[in-house]
Parts: sequence; structure tokens; C-alpha cells
Amino acid sequence: MTFSPSNLASIAPNLRELFRTHNFTVSGISDYLGPAATDAWRRGEPEAVRRKLGSDPLGVLIAAFILKDPVTAATAQLVGEDVLAQLTDNGRVAADIMPHVINDTDHWVFSDVDASLIQHVPGPDHVLGVGAASLSLLGTVPLTPVQTLLDLGTGSGVQVLGQLGVVKQLTGTDVHGRALDYARATLAGHSHVELLQGSWFEPVAGRRFDRIVANPPFVVGLPEVGHVYRDSGLNLDGASELVISQLVDHLEPGGTAHVLAAWVHTDSERWQQRVASWLPDNGVCAWVIQRDVVDPEMYVGTWLRDESIDPRSEEAAQRTRVWLDHFDRHGVTGIGFGYVAVQRLDDATPSDIVAEEMPQAFTDPLRDEVTEHFLRSEWLRTVSPQDILDSFYLLRPSVATESVAVANTDSGMGLTDTVLRLVRMDGPRWSHEIDQHLLTIISGLHPAGLSLGDVIGLYCMANDLDEGTLTPAALGACIDLIRHGFLIPAALIETE
Repeated sequence: MTFSPSNLASIAPNLRELFRTHNFTVSGISDYLGPAATDAWRRGEPEAVRRKLGSDPLGVLIAAFILKDPVTAATAQLVGEDVLAQLTDNGRVAADIMPHVINDTDHWVFSDVDASLIQHVPGPDHVLGVGAASLSLLGTVPLTPVQTLLDLGTGSGVQVLGQLGVVKQLTGTDVHGRALDYARATLAGHSHVELLQGSWFEPVAGRRFDRIVANPPFVVGLPEVGHVYRDSGLNLDGASELVISQLVDHLEPGGTAHVLAAWVHTDSERWQQRVASWLPDNGVCAWVIQRDVVDPEMYVGTWLRDESIDPRSEEAAQRTRVWLDHFDRHGVTGIGFGYVAVQRLDDATPSDIVAEEMPQAFTDPLRDEVTEHFLRSEWLRTVSPQDILDSFYLLRPSVATESVAVANTDSGMGLTDTVLRLVRMDGPRWSHEIDQHLLTIISGLHPAGLSLGDVIGLYCMANDLDEGTLTPAALGACIDLIRHGFLIPAALIETE
């Protein structure tokens, strides 16, 4: 029997039960291999894994499904000859069926075989499994219950897996039929999931959703499709623009969208303006987060390696020249990458768009911060400067100060304080430079204490400072601290 991913959905439930029975899970495999061999597995070093395997069921499963070793009589006896016949091609398992933990739950994701443990060059129709981009997007999507969700460009179904327990009706779409075959296998047995084939939003024309998730083929390049999973056929950042500009029409009032996107940098336009121009003037609150920006040379080299192309080869040389020449013609000086979160507001409400960089390292999932950002933004939209001064605040419990002192080169002895920072020890770990005036003021805030304006007034009186001068400066700094979650308005404490 010739392997076809269209056969996988029918056998996927039995395979999942087999995997659970024999602990073919992330934790089970890690415990079986031990720390060193597990690290070797993650690094793509198969022989270090292979030497740890025995003839027990888990060892047999790792050999066949992880290492893609030739199947044996033991494999057939364990998996079943009929099932194995639908999984193999040339005597090896022909699909990746990889264990993952998503939202503390064991899942198995079906996709095409990648090049992590075998010599293999992904073809134009390659369907990805769970990559770093998918995982990062998963971490930004809230887990609050909603009625409906759209996963635009579902691929192998990873984003839907992350929402299974919190959404009543899930819809995944993809232009690529092969990807939907794998998604049907990944999501087999979940009756509240529908999978539709078609381009962009066409399969859901006229429909609205409470939540949209999208990891589109956002590679910035020429208007051509070399690999379906990453190339849109649109010029430069056209895929990101299309998704971000059209998703608003498919959101229910109050609904949110969460997109992984890329955008070009040029000398003629700030990247913040470019992305903001994709959104309407009214009706949305948007948070655009740039996590990284790279130069064109690094960008092209990275994606050529993604295709398993040797950068020293003639093919790489030719592709590099064409790609970089295209960037030059369009004035591209860099490529930014990050997340775009959008909330649907009333059409009469002016859009509230914040675009900022988030280059710092952090480990907490961003989803709670996204939810809080929309709450804080809504509060800021509804209050005046005087309202902010008249309000009461909680200093976030995870806030700390960080001071930097350097050697005093003038005196040749001791240290001189140079920087005082307020930092968050949770979430995205924001850091704001402040002065001693602001530190003292926010240290005097309490939800049941004095208002911000009263604290500023008392501080000025105690230190013989001009309240009219200090108040506007402190107010502006506090608004920034509110937006980044350092100061929580008392009205939002129960909400957050």
C-alpha cells in the first residue's frame, strides 16, 4: 500500500491509545532515555538515542516513530500489520507522529517527516509539525472560554489543539489539502472541530468568530510559492498585511485575534506606521509586538537553511542574489517579526493601536499579559488625565527596583549611581527607567489609600517642589506604568 496522509485519520485514535498504553509521551520518552540521550534527541543526534533502546514496546516505538528506523516484526506485532501498512513507505514510518505537551495535556501531532533525525530535504508540499513559531504563538493565545474559534492556516492542527478545552466550536482552514489530511489525524475524535479547505478567509466568508488564531505563511520574499507552509505568493509582507487587514471583518464584537506576523523595515517608513496602516481607523484595539528584527542577509540565509540548502552551494548563491536584489529594489533594510493581538471594538470607537518592541527574554506565556493589556487599554480609553490622578492603584506584587552604579572616575574611589529601574519579575519582564521622585510617589500608592494626585501633592509639599511642574511629568510616567502593568487601577484589581 502506498502511503497517503488521507488514511491517517481513521487509524489515529487507535495509535493514540497505543501510545498512551506504552507511555510514548514526552515525559515517558525522556524518562526512558535519560537526560543525556534526551538532549541528544532534541539536538538531532540519532545514534546516541538508538543505543539506549531495548526490545520493549517503548523502545520499539521510539525506533520506528522517532528515529524512522526500518520497521520490524516487533513493530508489526505491536502496532498491527494493517495499521502499519497505512503508515509506512519503503519499510519505514512515512509520517511524523510526535508527542507534545500542550497546555499540560499529552497530544500527538501528525505531519510530514522533517530533517531533524534523518537526511531529508522537505519538498514544496511539506507539512510542518510543531515548530518554535507554533509554540510561541500558542503561548500568546488566551485560554478563557469562548464559543467559536477560527484557526486560519491550521497546518497540522497545532493551534486547534491548544484551544480544544476552552472553545465549544472550532474551525480550521487551510489552502493545502495535504495539511488538512494531517490535521484530521491530529484532531481525530474531536467532534466539535470542523476543517475546511480554501484560500485565506474564503472558506468562512460571512462568518464571525469570538477568537481567531493565525500562523500564516509569512516569509518575506518574492511573490512566488516555493513551499506551501511558509510562502504565500504575495510580495514582501503581503501575507501579514492580508491577514491583519481582513481579520477584523471576521471578529464578533469584543472578539480577539492573535497572529504571528512579519513586516519589512524601510528608510521611508517606520515599521510601527506600516503595521498600523493595515488596521482600520476605527473599531479595534491592537497590540503589535516586535520580538526581533534582522538584516536582509541573515533573513535570507536563515530561510535557505530552513530548506536544507547548503549556503555554500551554487543553488544557495543564486537564490541569495535574487532574494537580496529583490529586497534592494524595494528598499528593505530589515525584517521584523512578532505578534499582533487585535480586539474588536465598536465601529464608532477610534482605533487604539500600540506598536512596541519586546526584545527582552522572558519565560512566562504571554497570554495573560495579552488579556490584561486589553483590560488596561480599555480603562485608559475611558478615563481623562484628571480621572487618572483621582484614581487609586496597586503596585504589582512582582515589581522590583534595580539600581546600577559605576566606578567614580572623577574621584578615583567609590561608586556613582547612574540608573534606577523599575522591573517586573513576571510576564514580559518590562523594565522602565525612573527617578527617585517617581519611585517615592508610586511607593505611596495603595488601593485603599490616597489617590495618585494626592500622593503627588503631599510629596511636593514635603520636599518643597512645584506641584504644577511635577504632576504632568509624574502623570505621563504613571500612564506608561499602567499600560505595562506595574500599576493596577483599583477598578481592575478584581478583573485581573
